[in-house]
Amino acid sequence: MSLIIPKDYKQTLTPETTEQAIRMLKNNFQEKLSKALNLRRVTAPLFVLTGTGINDDLNGTERAVRFPIHCMGDRMAEVVHSLAKWKRMKLAAYRIPAGYGLYTDMNAIRGDEDLDNLHSLYVDQWDWERTIRPEDRNLDYLKKTVRSIYTLLKEIEIMVYDCYPHITPSLPDNITFIHSEELLAMYPELEPRDREKEAAKKFGAIFIIGIGAELSNGEKHDGRAPDYDDWSTQNSDGFSGLNGDIVLWNDVLECPFELSSMGIRVDKTALNHQLDVCKCPERKSLEFHKALNEDKLPLSIGGGIGQSRLCMFFLRKAHVGEVQASIWPEEQIEICKKHNIILL
Repeated sequence: MSLIIPKDYKQTLTPETTEQAIRMLKNNFQEKLSKALNLRRVTAPLFVLTGTGINDDLNGTERAVRFPIHCMGDRMAEVVHSLAKWKRMKLAAYRIPAGYGLYTDMNAIRGDEDLDNLHSLYVDQWDWERTIRPEDRNLDYLKKTVRSIYTLLKEIEIMVYDCYPHITPSLPDNITFIHSEELLAMYPELEPRDREKEAAKKFGAIFIIGIGAELSNGEKHDGRAPDYDDWSTQNSDGFSGLNGDIVLWNDVLECPFELSSMGIRVDKTALNHQLDVCKCPERKSLEFHKALNEDKLPLSIGGGIGQSRLCMFFLRKAHVGEVQASIWPEEQIEICKKHNIILL
């Protein structure tokens, strides 16, 4: 995605007021999320040991930021990409029963990101995970959870309007569910990103199901690691996958806006199948994968919700750098400044 400069962009809030609004949004959303999904807050690591299989490798190509630990014989540690697998291990450690879970502030550094309006070197999100029963591993349960989160987004939108009446609500009443295979059928001539754009613009808010599996055209809608989300199990709609992305239509940038990636997590059958499909069966010997195959981890559903992205969307900002402090190319800073986009 290249840098987008909205025509005649005007800041909805001054930088000082924006800082206050960010605090309000973050405090309120995490409280609402905790109550809606029965989640307790826990403390999370910034880094984990390399070679344990705990870190999330995202699409499998992003390099983790690594460093040696002097007092441990220079054993390598790496900054987390996300906490998808770590959270599930915590569910087991804290013996959290079905219907309850945890959430945490996840902070990451992703040095391979292409920096633009939506992507930063610094990633902050609420990572959450909830224990489920075997009978909950289905599409209906996934959709019910997505609807619960979408209800919170609608509540936040109204809260912002109550505080700042010039920022008017734009989300539709309901979120639309679309499988990535259906999206391909709707727009067969388009690339995945452009399919998302057309669907998000049409419906306003969509949940794209089944991200990570190969589609009928031999390609994936987008990449997913094989060892956390279940993107291969057949679901009740006749497609594969029990995971997906919440994508909103951003009318400031006029583009699709991914706010959350989430899903029902792999059981050991799905884990081993997806490791074989992705040609990385050697991971079965890693700590996390062994624990799952030995039935030491609970079944779960979980995901991440971007904190800066949530603030950016609801405060109608044109650049994620307006709601978080990070590093940007000097050229990008200057271009943004010329168009009234002031990066923190």
